[in-house]
Amino acid sequence: MIIQTSGGQLRLAANLKWMYTELPFEARFDAAAAAGFTGVEFASPYELPAARVRELLESAGVTQALINTPGGPAGSATAMGTAFTPSAQAAFRQGVERALHYADVLGNPVVHVMAGLRPEDVDPELAFATYVTNIGWAAAQARTAGVRIVLEAINKREQPMYGLASMETAAAVAEAVDPDTVGVLFDVYHAQVDRGNVIERFGRLAPLIKHVQIADNPGRGEPGTGEIAYEHVLARVAASGYSGWVGCEYGPRAGTAEGLNWIERITG
Repeated sequence: MIIQTSGGQLRLAANLKWMYTELPFEARFDAAAAAGFTGVEFASPYELPAARVRELLESAGVTQALINTPGGPAGSATAMGTAFTPSAQAAFRQGVERALHYADVLGNPVVHVMAGLRPEDVDPELAFATYVTNIGWAAAQARTAGVRIVLEAINKREQPMYGLASMETAAAVAEAVDPDTVGVLFDVYHAQVDRGNVIERFGRLAPLIKHVQIADNPGRGEPGTGEIAYEHVLARVAASGYSGWVGCEYGPRAGTAEGLNWIERITG
């Protein structure tokens, strides 16, 4: 779905983990396409064989915009990744290899390498050094595969022990490792909860931003349901020359189809 902002055009991708949850997962691809989306994203495609996900994409005529590296079991300490855990390097590498396999089968251009929680029993400096080393290894694999990887900070209010809490830190790691292959996933919701100043921070980080996700705050609903001035945010994203996907990672407040009227309200 292409939208027009005052700063230029943007491509929206439907996040099928958050949107169309009133439907079975496999039905969400066609629903997104029927609404005008040409791209979709969702964190974990691993519940289905890669070939089956590709069939669903091709049948609906949509592109896979983003996947995450796999996490551990839901509710476990590794559910959000293992990149900060020195003792889990083998699991981290296996996860990256699996994600790159899915990316190849799906034609997916960007993989979010999840940071995971910082282990409480590990020195913070060692944990961070482990993270940088792991991202360096992942970048080398991604470069060979022709895929880009992105790093996402998650606000401390919701995940106080998440290893990567600052987009600025994500940008510094990307710059140090390989800024052509590694970039920032700029999640507007997390940026607002973290410290605000979304437009100014986007401008500073723009050269390293390789994926964008949107939701409003509070509530993580559709843009326009909270405090974020999305007409200005999206215009700034477009004006920067950003050409990637903008993932709609929000929870619809009253049904997915009904909630899509935010696009007309904000873009006019």
